[in-house]
Amino acid sequence: MSMAAPTAVVVLDRGNNTTCTVNLHGATVVSWRVNNQEQLFVSKQALFDGKKAIRGGIPIVFPHFGPWPLGPQHGFARTSRWHLEKAPERLPSGDIEAIFVLMDSEYTHQFWKYSFRLTYRLILREKELHFNIGVYNPLGSQDTFSFTLLLHTYFKCPDVRKCQITGMHGCTFIDKTRDGAVYQEGRDVVMINEWTDRIYQNTPQEHIITNVVSGRKMRIQKFNLPDTVVWNPWEHKAKEIADFGDEEFPNMICVEAGNVSTGIILPPNTVFEASQILQVM
Repeated sequence: MSMAAPTAVVVLDRGNNTTCTVNLHGATVVSWRVNNQEQLFVSKQALFDGKKAIRGGIPIVFPHFGPWPLGPQHGFARTSRWHLEKAPERLPSGDIEAIFVLMDSEYTHQFWKYSFRLTYRLILREKELHFNIGVYNPLGSQDTFSFTLLLHTYFKCPDVRKCQITGMHGCTFIDKTRDGAVYQEGRDVVMINEWTDRIYQNTPQEHIITNVVSGRKMRIQKFNLPDTVVWNPWEHKAKEIADFGDEEFPNMICVEAGNVSTGIILPPNTVFEASQILQVM
């Protein structure tokens, strides 16, 4: 029986105990420490077998959000092995940059016939993590394709019931816990005290989450990502997820920037670009 090759991990280290760790399986950010404080939640039950998506951190959802008749749920980007195109390098600012790439392969063609190139550029700053994503439909390709895209960010928190999320007031949302019924958000801040799975549409470019690590605030800024998914499995659903501890749900909140409700249509020789900035306040 051949052993699976150990999954490579890439570390961006800015000094002062500020680091970002990326697992090449899915180019999943599995750790982001600011002054040695972990900002992201990864389940104690997460599998690192190079097959299953990693439960926690920041997986990339592409080319399909949600259950997918053609292939794995949330697409194949989070279960593919990515290539490190540019190893972590210090910029003149002192910040650290690394670039990851995923291209179509025999593996992706099993599910999706298209040629594509996905670039993922991370910049680790003193209290910020910047994400730049480019989706390319290459020159010479015959096909226009459509896709959805999302950064499935799991933030760590001491108690999810005490978190508040700004920026949802007045937005419509699709409630996946109620068979996709559509509602309008009337609250100034969104709080979670039950199983929650919502796609907020046309959200503003900024959200602030209160009471994350050490009672601090996290700012999310997003560009070309008009949707924000808010998810927590709560007690009952947590028990149904094999790679998620039954008692872990109070310590995570997913606030996910994406372009998922309409999808992006990309003709040959064009590119779609989006970005996100996370900032510890």
